[in-house]
Amino acid sequence: MEQVLSSFIEMVVSVWNFLTALVAQIAPWTPLIAWICFWLFAVNWVRLRDVMLKGGGIAVVLIGLVMVLIWGSASPDSHFFFGHEISNFVGKTVYVTVLFCIMFLCGSVQLSGCCAQCCNFEEPETDDAHAVH
Repeated sequence: MEQVLSSFIEMVVSVWNFLTALVAQIAPWTPLIAWICFWLFAVNWVRLRDVMLKGGGIAVVLIGLVMVLIWGSASPDSHFFFGHEISNFVGKTVYVTVLFCIMFLCGSVQLSGCCAQCCNFEEPETDDAHAVH
């Protein structure tokens, strides 16, 4: 019985060590994972697509430019891409462009129907008799 108990304790310690190593590997990627989860599961891309087609794309581009300006001013350091050093604002533009590409990829995945079971954006029916006009 003592051998079974010590084996169980060793198994629990091994699982704990595995989970802490896994969290240590995933922790630096949590902002990107949160970005992907938000744009994949929390945004109704059917409605957003309609807004973007009516002129909202200009607002998205302007938001991206403001992101680059604020991020570049708040963190003035150079970046290395493929062994080449590039300036601060060019590096931030590359990062923001990649984030926008990931955002639109999440939208295309949702619009393709792959997330139909996870994303239910049906609006509740309202009684028009009680609505204030």
